Amino acid sequence: MATLILDNGAGTAKVGFSTDSEPKIIPNCVTKAKNVRTRIFIGDQIEECKDLSSLYYLLPFQKGFLVNWEIEKQVWDHMFSKDVCQVDFNETALLVTEPFFNFPSIGESINEVIFEEYQFQALHRTQAPTLSCYKHQTDKVTSGSLFGTLVVDSGYSFSHIVPFYKNKPLKEAIIRVNVGGKVLTNHLKEVISYRQLMVMDETYVINQMKEDVCYVSTQFKKDISIARLKYPENTISRDYILPDYTHIKRGYVRAPEDSGKAKGDEQMIRMNNERFAIPELLFYPSDVGIQEMGLSESIMHCMTLVDKELVPHLLNNIVLTGGNALLPGFQDRVFQDVRSMASDDYDVGISTPSNPLTYAWQSGCDLALDPIFPSMCVSRHDYEEHGHVACINKFNVS
Repeated sequence: MATLILDNGAGTAKVGFSTDSEPKIIPNCVTKAKNVRTRIFIGDQIEECKDLSSLYYLLPFQKGFLVNWEIEKQVWDHMFSKDVCQVDFNETALLVTEPFFNFPSIGESINEVIFEEYQFQALHRTQAPTLSCYKHQTDKVTSGSLFGTLVVDSGYSFSHIVPFYKNKPLKEAIIRVNVGGKVLTNHLKEVISYRQLMVMDETYVINQMKEDVCYVSTQFKKDISIARLKYPENTISRDYILPDYTHIKRGYVRAPEDSGKAKGDEQMIRMNNERFAIPELLFYPSDVGIQEMGLSESIMHCMTLVDKELVPHLLNNIVLTGGNALLPGFQDRVFQDVRSMASDDYDVGISTPSNPLTYAWQSGCDLALDPIFPSMCVSRHDYEEHGHVACINKFNVS
């Protein structure tokens, strides 16, 4: 039986068979474009749109939870179709991720859609950090580090700090920070609109700009002082040329030596302290009125919620995953903060996978090949006989 791995993130879905080397990364949304009135774009169909300005998004996830099944079904129909994965439901098991502390009603909806609408042969529900822990510990050579793992999963809607002991999450110590890539993009839109150019409708373009230009600072005050200077002393400022979808199909960063006024009809946004001040929200959410701890502080708070004997093992085995871990300087900043807050008696070890965005999906492939995987699934026969109870008993997803 084939196994389809679906890391169903709120921003992007990573999907592919366990035999694939890389997943297909599909935007988990339906998009409407202002210049194309006759069709909607589902998932990665947005690549067929020639003008990506002022896109309107229909999102299945709100605040990190899957609440709009009408939209999600359209995305899944597209992903399972011959255009993407060409799934034969009668011969396929599905491994799907969901967030920690998911509402039981949403879990039941997932069961119903998987078994009753699509009629997959088997289902395994889990969380992305759990998969990341599984792969990280499988990849580790040093047996002494397998005692505990701390997974920091910073994604689109929120970030989770999840401690694991013997591959099982310690749920009483899991911390969620309600800040993710969506907050960063929205705040960047507000800042740019206030300071330079009205871009509140340009979510797609500004998100690309964030990914191209922003970084996490390890010396915030020093970077602020540099950002106040003029070129060439200001080594931080970058000019970002916006796409016009006629001559320029995608925005790009102009080389520092070419900085200055836009040429011809080019529209330009100058990114200065915004480059590092926006990602700083991951570490200080209170800067935009979100009264929560930042990532580094949450990691240390998590250490107070686990047994003291576990703390040195967790601090020495921190794994950074999720889309925000792609920001340059992210790992260095987390290490710097945790090292400064942790006791000198403890070693701090932090690692980032080569691709933190697809790490959980890759782990799902490894798990699907594990001989124990079939016993972790609920078959369609079991579901038809016992209903949701079969899934509640099998999946540790609360």
